[in-house]
Amino acid sequence: MSASNDPGMDFKHIAEQNSFEISTVTELGGGDINEVFLITTNKAEKFVVKINNAKEFPGMFQAEMEGLQTLSKTGCIKIPKPIYTGEFEDKAYLLLEYIPAGKQGNDFWENFGSQVACLHQHTAKEFGFNKDNYVGSLPQKNNWSEDPVEFYITRRLAPQLKLAGENNYDLGISKYFIRNVSENIPDEPPSLIHGDLWNGNFIITSAGEPCLIDPAVAYAPREMDLAMMKLFGGFDHRLFGAYNEAFPLERGFEERLPLWQLYYLLVHLNIFGKGYLNQVNNIIRQYN
Repeated sequence: MSASNDPGMDFKHIAEQNSFEISTVTELGGGDINEVFLITTNKAEKFVVKINNAKEFPGMFQAEMEGLQTLSKTGCIKIPKPIYTGEFEDKAYLLLEYIPAGKQGNDFWENFGSQVACLHQHTAKEFGFNKDNYVGSLPQKNNWSEDPVEFYITRRLAPQLKLAGENNYDLGISKYFIRNVSENIPDEPPSLIHGDLWNGNFIITSAGEPCLIDPAVAYAPREMDLAMMKLFGGFDHRLFGAYNEAFPLERGFEERLPLWQLYYLLVHLNIFGKGYLNQVNNIIRQYN
């Protein structure tokens, strides 16, 4: 067994728990939260394993596993199969199906758009999810809520605004802010959303199809996913055209983009720092 990096994880433990023998371990990279490795077994099977600090991010991989399973059950879009999650000493890990990468197939963006629309047409009686999870490295509350206004304000904006205050960012929110935000949230039923759909959270399979990874799943306003996709770019306009054809958006969607992007920008502000402060304040001023 070889490894390009030592994350303090005994890979033999993972192998024993899943009844295979390891031939090689190769680092795939990761981010600030997880280390990611490709495991090749002695039978040439391949798996991906994500590893992080179990005490620093309690329950992260259990929540991710349930989110992946929920997305996969829709049958709408390719999702890597989560195989096993566990802990060893101070490390937590998630074992996943390995998805070989490829190039875009014909009508890739149109198919991607219709597949996201399919996902969003899966609904629930209320907004939320049966498990809290994470967005990036931050906890994300998913207590069930009967309407989209309460869900977005109390489960999404409020925790991030509170954390921003604790991080000493003065956001200058007026007494009219909550009312103005509330009045602009469309009254649509909950949609199953990926929850963190930026261009780093999809891959192209060897079959040339989109595959979603690293979700922050909830039944939520569907425009949240689309707003995140438009925030940092990387999604072709053909995707949005195909989406709107399959599942037409409510009038005024483009004007509401900042409303939803505020949540994701607050998350970035609280994780990465004041480089996102101007964008956050510009949106807040629109609703003050």
